[in-house]
Amino acid sequence: MSDAPSILIAGAGGIGEATAFMLLEWADVPVNRVYIADANADQLSRALRFVGDSDRLVPVPQAISANPTGPLAAALEASAVVLDCLPGSLAPTVAKLAMDAGCHYANLTEYVAETNAIMEMAEGAETAFLLQTGLAPGTVNVLAHQLIRRFEASGGTVVAVEMKVGALTRHASGPHHYGFTWSPIGVATEYVKPAIVLRGGQVQEVDALSERGQIVIQGVTYEDDLTSGGAADMPQHFAGKIKTLDYKTLRYPGHYAWVEEMMYETGRDPDMLQARMEREIPMEEDDVVIVYASVEGADEDGRRRRIARSFVIDPVDTPNGRMRAIQATTAAGLAESAKVLLAGSHKGAVLQMDLDPDAFLNGAFVGRVYR
Repeated sequence: MSDAPSILIAGAGGIGEATAFMLLEWADVPVNRVYIADANADQLSRALRFVGDSDRLVPVPQAISANPTGPLAAALEASAVVLDCLPGSLAPTVAKLAMDAGCHYANLTEYVAETNAIMEMAEGAETAFLLQTGLAPGTVNVLAHQLIRRFEASGGTVVAVEMKVGALTRHASGPHHYGFTWSPIGVATEYVKPAIVLRGGQVQEVDALSERGQIVIQGVTYEDDLTSGGAADMPQHFAGKIKTLDYKTLRYPGHYAWVEEMMYETGRDPDMLQARMEREIPMEEDDVVIVYASVEGADEDGRRRRIARSFVIDPVDTPNGRMRAIQATTAAGLAESAKVLLAGSHKGAVLQMDLDPDAFLNGAFVGRVYR
C-alpha cells in the first residue's frame, strides 16, 4: 500500500471522521493513509476512536493556515487529494494550500462568493477542484442529471426538473415542527438568501420560501419550498434547454408557517432568525434524510411523462459508532469525489454536471449509502 495515494482531510468534525472511515474501510481503490487535520484535540481523539484504524489514520494537530509548517506541511506533501470539511468561509484558503502543494481539492460549501473565488483560482490549474460535493448541493444534483440523461436517452424532451432534500428528525412537534440534526449554522441563511432557478428557460433569482408546496414521498407527506444554494450549477448549465428547474428543501407540514412568523418578528435578518431558531428548536440525534429528484416532459410520442427517484436514508451503524443519516449522506459524496479526483481525468474547476452520474451514484461510497 506504500505506493497508494494518501488523502488529507481538513477538519475532524462529524463529516471529516465519517469521510475518513469510508475511505479506509469502504474504498474500492487503494488508499495508503488518511491524514486528518484539526486544532481541536478532542475532535481528533473522537475521530481516531470512530475510525478505529490507528495505523493508517494520521492525526495532524494543527489549524489550517496560509503558511503550513511541521506536520501539516508534511501531510500536504504526502497527499494527492485535500478534502475540505471546514466552514465554507475558509474554502479559498484550503484550496490555495492544495493548489500550492500540487494536490487535488474537493469541498462541501454552497457559499457563492467562495466558490467563485476558487473557480477563478482553478483556471489553468494542473490539478482539479471538485466543488459543492455534499448532499445539496452535491449528490441530489448528480441524481437529477442521471434522470435527465435517462429521459433524453429514451427519446424524450425534458421540460421540468425538481430536486428536493430534507434532513429531518424522525419525530417533530409544534410549533416549529422541526429539530436540528446537525450544526444549525447556516439554516437561516438558506431561508433568507435568494434561490437560483430556471423559469421559462432563463436563469432567475427568486426569493427563498416563495413557492411552497406539498409532496408525498414513499407514503409520507412533506411540505417544500425554495431555499438558496441547492441547485448548484444546474440552472446555468441547462439554461435555454430546460424550461423549469429548481431545488426545494423538505420539511414537515407547519414548519414554514412558523418560519414566516419568525421572519416577521426578526425583520428577515439572518443572524436574528438564526439566534431565534437556535433558542427555540431542539437538537436531536435520531435523524432521517430524504432525497428526491424528478424530471418531466414529453416522451418520443409526445405524451406527458415523469420519472422520479427517491431515497429515505437512515443512520449507518459502524463497528465504533453510528453515523447519523446527514453525516453519512454528506460524507459519501465527498469520499466519492476523492475517488473521482484520484482517477486523474479532471483539471481545473469541476462541478456536478461534469461528473458521470451513473459511475458516481453507483460508486463504493454513494452506492452504499443511497440505496
